[in-house]
Amino acid sequence: MLEDKRTKVKITFFVILVGISCMFTAVVTDYWAVLSPRVEKLNTTCEAAHFGLWRLCKKSIFIVEKATKEKGCGPISLPGDYNCSYFKHFTPGQEAEVFEVKTQKEYNISAAAIAIFSLAFMILGTLCILASFGKGRDYLLKPAGMFYAFAGLCTIISVEVMRQSVKRMIDSDETIWIEYYYSWSFACACAAFVLLFLSGIGLLLISMPQMPRNPWETCMDAEPDPIE
Repeated sequence: MLEDKRTKVKITFFVILVGISCMFTAVVTDYWAVLSPRVEKLNTTCEAAHFGLWRLCKKSIFIVEKATKEKGCGPISLPGDYNCSYFKHFTPGQEAEVFEVKTQKEYNISAAAIAIFSLAFMILGTLCILASFGKGRDYLLKPAGMFYAFAGLCTIISVEVMRQSVKRMIDSDETIWIEYYYSWSFACACAAFVLLFLSGIGLLLISMPQMPRNPWETCMDAEPDPIE
């Protein structure tokens, strides 16, 4: 691998590592969305919730006063009693609270499965890009770029599935949640999509054959025709 090309690959790989870190953070944390019910009066306890791909955490918050006109419970940073439980479809042998919407299980399984596919593509891409630093293995940059681009696409699909999941919960009459906002785990997943997808495309461009600087270079490099 040429030194100039190696430098570009190293810079791109650093960006990819940042994207991988963001995705791992999003997968293992529970702050994709924060939900809250309507609070009609002060000096009462309300139950806010935040959740991720694997579990739901509910927090009982005692509301004393509201600095704003918002009717929701929270913010989630206020002190209160936590109660976290993994989704029942991931822990079938345990008693666990799940969302009240029947189809919520399908959304969460889909989002989690797609996120795992994203992690698998990231691992394959990392193996390819590390192997490409070996002598005569530049061809591995193309599959590495494709793997990272696929990882980015899987990430944004997982984000969209979770967004639809939250929307369905808020719109359902079977839940107490009326307000929501996306939190920092959701932002990490979105950042991972941007970094991984663009870096994957960048690797594909780097792996392409270098174009001549001007048309005369092609003519000068060509072998002369034999004289008859």
